[in-house]
Amino acid sequence: MVLGQVVGNIVATQKNEKLIGKKLLIVKAIDLNGKLMEPFVVAVDIVGVGIGEKVLVVNGSSARQTDETKDSTVDSVIVAKVDSIQVGA
Repeated sequence: MVLGQVVGNIVATQKNEKLIGKKLLIVKAIDLNGKLMEPFVVAVDIVGVGIGEKVLVVNGSSARQTDETKDSTVDSVIVAKVDSIQVGA
């Protein structure tokens, strides 16, 4: 999993039929201090987040393991909204 922040969205009027109705968001990885890092990914949103929110993203074959993305042509999926981050004691 990758800790990231949603920085934008993608609008695609023509896409694979298994992506119809799916929200596509641009996510950049962040470090533990919340600093944006490179690179970015386009991820399918299955939890209902928005721009500016911190999220957990899965990539590769794990992205195709959710009920919403099974047998889809996706490589990155937002699987959780992060409410808080605590590091150390």
